[in-house]
Amino acid sequence: MTRYTRDMIGHGPTPPDAKWPGDARVAVQFVLNYEEGGENSVLHGDAASEAFLSDIAGAAPWPGQRHWNMESIYEYGARAGFWRLHRMFTAARIPLTIYGVATALARSPEQVAAMKQAGWEIASHGLKWIEHKDMPEEEERAAIAEAVRLHTEVVGERPQGWYTGRCSANTVRLAAEEGGFAYISDTYDDDLPYWLEVGERDQLIIPYTLEANDMRFATAPGWVNGEDFFQYLKDAFDTLYEEGRSGRAAMMSVGLHCRLIGRPGKAAGLKRFLDYISGFEGVWTPRRIDVARHWAEHHPHRRFERPSQMSRARFVELYGGIVEHSAWVAEGAYELELGPAHDRAAGLANALARVLRSAPREKRLEVLKAHPDLAGKLAAAKRLTAESTSEQASAGLDALTDEERELFTRLNDDYVAKHGFPFIIAVRDHDKASILEAFRRRVGQDTETEFAEACRQVERIAELRLRAVLPA
Repeated sequence: MTRYTRDMIGHGPTPPDAKWPGDARVAVQFVLNYEEGGENSVLHGDAASEAFLSDIAGAAPWPGQRHWNMESIYEYGARAGFWRLHRMFTAARIPLTIYGVATALARSPEQVAAMKQAGWEIASHGLKWIEHKDMPEEEERAAIAEAVRLHTEVVGERPQGWYTGRCSANTVRLAAEEGGFAYISDTYDDDLPYWLEVGERDQLIIPYTLEANDMRFATAPGWVNGEDFFQYLKDAFDTLYEEGRSGRAAMMSVGLHCRLIGRPGKAAGLKRFLDYISGFEGVWTPRRIDVARHWAEHHPHRRFERPSQMSRARFVELYGGIVEHSAWVAEGAYELELGPAHDRAAGLANALARVLRSAPREKRLEVLKAHPDLAGKLAAAKRLTAESTSEQASAGLDALTDEERELFTRLNDDYVAKHGFPFIIAVRDHDKASILEAFRRRVGQDTETEFAEACRQVERIAELRLRAVLPA
């Protein structure tokens, strides 16, 4: 047995109606990363200087040395960039979420006071603005706890949101296990929030962005000027706003950094975007904590038994009858590389179909022969499976006239005599008339063509049965 833990389906083809306040077509959420004073520096006890997200082309760490130019660029973010952005957003009356590095916040008390006075949310951006990827699990757990402790001491209340940024494969799980975060944002995998089950905790995830993000002023390929940034944000907004007309309201995250977008030439593009969206009705500009509260209220999590997490015995108990009298199909599916995508009807139906398709012909023939005749003797004797009984009743095959019953009996006999297996059709896709039309057409086909068609119908029946018991 192998299990694939990555979730490649998410909300799937029919995402939930976000139900944003005021029936907004799109939520545009601005994050300002406050990292200045929390970056890598020997002054902070680190082994080398910072090399990430600055205007220094090709920057590299300086082991054992302070990088004066790098430090001064970060200082610009705290000294000038922050205040330019503070004026811009307070004038626009758009609240921000701050991703605040705890040690950076501790070194910027006036900026923290201004954040609080503006009513901005101050979420945690970790203890220091450093890589977590090589941290042992217990060290990272301790760093998260210390980040929360220091943040609470500096800000006056604990953070309700978490975003590491330079995270490890353990970060999301460890932050969820900490237990105090209304949301975690160390993912970039969706346009809407979603729930993640971590042990007994249902953790809300609000994905972030690395593309609608001013960090691309410091990466290649990236933004060259403020107009580039504005145009990308505008295109993203226009696309999501238009999708919102069709009831697919989503969330647009915009990532900002004091030392980057806080520079005058870059800030001009951001200002242009704020002015642009102010001209639209149906735009919600919340803090991330507002999104979290809204989602928890309108889209609370509901757990269900997940096929990919079941024991073999439970899996076969629940799904061994999906393919008529052929539990071996479920047993084979259990051995596949199942994951979150197979916890939905279409995914598990595909797993069952893979087992059928790869089985020898004689095994597939056994499956076909395990199906009852339509409106046949077993139905009359009430000896069908519960699933077959319900399916045949859905098409009115449980209430045939004597003439109709005789017709079905004759067609069944002719079909089996020619092909060697019962006529199989997904009756929930049909009514009585279309079933009879298919019967008359298919009885005349050659057996190889009909064998393939019967197998496809078995797969379709399995999918329809699974839709009755699993999320679609």
